[in-house]
Amino acid sequence: MLKVLLKSLKWITISLVVLVVTLSILIWNITFHPPALQEEVVVNQTNTPILESGQSVKILSWNVQYMSGKNYEFWYDRLDGDGPDIRASKADIDQTFNQIAQLIIEKNPDIILLQELHDNAKRTDYEDQLERLLSLLPPEYNNHSESFYWQAGFVPLPQIMGSVGMKLAVISKYKLGNALRHQLATIKTDPISDQFNFRRAIQEVSLPINNGSQLTLMNTHFDAFAQGSNTMQQQVAYLEKLLTDKTAKGQPWMIAGDLNLLPPGQYENMDATARSYYQPKSELTGIYQQFNVIPSLEQANGANAKEWFTHFPNRLEVTAPDRTIDYFVHSDQLQVEDAKVLQKNTWHISDHLPMIVTIAIP
Repeated sequence: MLKVLLKSLKWITISLVVLVVTLSILIWNITFHPPALQEEVVVNQTNTPILESGQSVKILSWNVQYMSGKNYEFWYDRLDGDGPDIRASKADIDQTFNQIAQLIIEKNPDIILLQELHDNAKRTDYEDQLERLLSLLPPEYNNHSESFYWQAGFVPLPQIMGSVGMKLAVISKYKLGNALRHQLATIKTDPISDQFNFRRAIQEVSLPINNGSQLTLMNTHFDAFAQGSNTMQQQVAYLEKLLTDKTAKGQPWMIAGDLNLLPPGQYENMDATARSYYQPKSELTGIYQQFNVIPSLEQANGANAKEWFTHFPNRLEVTAPDRTIDYFVHSDQLQVEDAKVLQKNTWHISDHLPMIVTIAIP
């Protein structure tokens, strides 16, 4: 009897091990595991012009919230994860595409840095949103590169229960050179959940200049909801080292995007709910001390600070943009001719407002 029992236990154990191994392989195969540094594909049209030294270049940066508009409070928009909405309607997505394309055409930037575009995501009908946006823009914008920071064939979260895909994109009227993807630190939870987490990244693209040099542009979207971990500190530390290395090489560079962090000094002016997302001392303190940041501390905390608010949270009790979490940071070689957050007629398009900066190429 004991032998039979032991034999049964042995086969049960073997079966469980095979099941765990099979499940692990399956999860690994449907999730995203990029290397620390990865070359990305660049698409350039024939006869695309290159930048010229001394030229003014207008750069737009915008988290477009996967074209969902402002009619929703998604489940993740509340700390407890019980927001009422799961996805936007097709009609709202269509409208948001048209509004974003219209603004881009009106403002006529030379280069566009976008965050939070979907590609093959169930919640946005599996569409490549970059491809669709390009189809709505003039043909001179058909030079582009992209970097994914969330991909999975299936996410077993009740609000998703399907594929996900989210990426950064650079769109340009001017020729793009090499492109790289820098992997950032990730939030750690448990071995299974970690496989489905975001793989936040910095997208780096070089643009050749007619004098033989190049302009390096970077685009990023840092983590959110990282309370209780040091993920944000790790991501900022990587950014600091990256920018320090580029500065030491004498390269002109600029990075823009949604850092999901407050500028130093703004925490004190937030309400209790908003404060729960952030540390009292901003992780961006070192960035502000070492580099040129837009908005400056004076702009972000002065009498006109509201002009530099870039985030309009999807919470019913919030009726206007109330914080700055999107930025431009640039090297000393770049002269800024103009910079602003586009506040007029943009509050209804995304939970982030677009920023636009005009620089002079050295």
